[in-house]
Amino acid sequence: MDRRIREHAETLVDWSARIESGENVVVSVTEGTHELAVAVVAALGERGANVHTTYGSDELSRAYFEAHGGEFDADPAHELAVYENADTVLRLGGGRNTAELAAVDPEKQRAYGEAREGIREARTDTDWVSTVHPTRSLAQQAGMSIADYREFVYDAVLRDWQSFADEMAQMKQVLDAGTEVRVENEGTDLTMRIDGRTAVNSCASVAYDSHNLPSGEVFTAPYATEGHVTFDVPMTVRGKPIRDARFEFDDGEVTGIEAAQGEDVLREIVETDDGSRRLGELGIGMNRGIDRTTDSILFDEKMGGTVHLALGRAYDSNHPEGESGNDSAVHVDLITDMRGESRLAVDGETVQEDGQFRWE
Repeated sequence: MDRRIREHAETLVDWSARIESGENVVVSVTEGTHELAVAVVAALGERGANVHTTYGSDELSRAYFEAHGGEFDADPAHELAVYENADTVLRLGGGRNTAELAAVDPEKQRAYGEAREGIREARTDTDWVSTVHPTRSLAQQAGMSIADYREFVYDAVLRDWQSFADEMAQMKQVLDAGTEVRVENEGTDLTMRIDGRTAVNSCASVAYDSHNLPSGEVFTAPYATEGHVTFDVPMTVRGKPIRDARFEFDDGEVTGIEAAQGEDVLREIVETDDGSRRLGELGIGMNRGIDRTTDSILFDEKMGGTVHLALGRAYDSNHPEGESGNDSAVHVDLITDMRGESRLAVDGETVQEDGQFRWE
C-alpha cells in the first residue's frame, strides 16, 4: 500500500474528525476506495473507535432509481437509526463512472432527496467529514493520468493544516466584521448581505466546523442577493456538464438562468423547492496547492482565486445558535474564476484584486 494512503487516513481520523476511543463511526465506502477504507478502519481500530461500514455506488443508485416507481418512504427507520446513533460519519468518495446518473429521471432523484431529509439532517448532525480517494474515473474526469492525479490529490490533502488555518483566519475576520460583499469580474456584478453571519474557516477539521478533506476555503451564508453572476468554471452536476452559466438575482432569488450547456439541469435544481431559488453559501477559495480545475467540487471550490456560490441549503454553522438559514433539499455549488480582471470587496474595501488577496 502506498504510504500516502495511510497518511491520508491518519489525517482524516486525527486532524479532520478528531476521533477518540469509544466513538461510534460510520465509514461510507464507495466504488474504488477499498485501499483507503482499509487504512481508515485500521486507524479507527488503533484509536478504539466502534466502526460500522456502508457501501454505495452510482451504479447501484442508478439500478434502484430505474426500478423504483418513484414514491419513496420518508426516512426509513433502519437507515435513520444508523445516523442517529453515530458520532461521526466519514465518507470516502471515488467511483468508476462519474456520469453514471446522467440518464436517471431527475424527478426521482429530487423525490428521493426530499424523502430522506431527516436522514440527511441526522447525518449532518454528526461530526461528518468527506474526502476522496484518487480513482481512475476521477483522474479521467480531471483530464490527468492516474499517476499525476495521485500527486495532485496528495499535494492537496497532506499539508500543514494548522499553519494554513492560521492564514485563512484573516479572511474569516474580514467577513465576520462585514455587512456587504461585492463580487466583480467579466460577466459578474453581484452584491450580498452577510451581516449577522459567522464565517467558517474551513481548514479540513470539525474543530473548525469544517467537513471536507482537502479544504481551503472560508465560507458564509449570504442573503439579499442582487445582480448577476457568470459561473465560468466547467463542472458536472448530476452527471451532466455545466458550461458558462449566468444567473440573475433580484430580492435574493434567482430570476433568470442561461447556460451554454446544462441549462436544463440548472432549472431543475432551482425548481426543487422554495429554498433552492436562494443562495445558501458564499465561499472564497484560498488553497494555492490546488492549481487547476478537475471537475470535482471537493477540489475546485477550494482553489485560490475562485469564488463559489451554492444554491439551496445553508449551513447552521454560519448562523447564531438556534437559528437556521435557507432551507432546501439541495446544496449545489457553482464557481466563478477571479484570477483575471476581478475584484472582491467587503463594505467597499478591496480584499482581493485579480485573484490576489491584499495580504499576499
